[in-house]
Amino acid sequence: MSAAEFLKQLPQAFNPEAAGDTECVLQFNTSIPAYATIKNGECTVTEGTADNADVTLIMEDDDLIQLFKGELNGMTAFMTGKLQVEGDMMLGQRLQGFFDGSKLS
Repeated sequence: MSAAEFLKQLPQAFNPEAAGDTECVLQFNTSIPAYATIKNGECTVTEGTADNADVTLIMEDDDLIQLFKGELNGMTAFMTGKLQVEGDMMLGQRLQGFFDGSKLS
């Protein structure tokens, strides 16, 4: 499965309570770039590159999938170079908690 296909599942795994009043745009630069928009307690995913991303995650497809499923620790991925983050680093650290990895296949 490509990261783009995987990211299409994010809205169903989104936890609005965990995100609280956070409004942001999350850019995922994988083999096929996509971005998630979190606004008004909802999450939508769009293929392509956002003009106004708050944080950008740059990583291989398999690593992104493992990260969201909880099989790869974000800090470990960052420290070993599997994950590059541009923009709001604090948002990047909180982002995994916005989604329930058990709802992602």
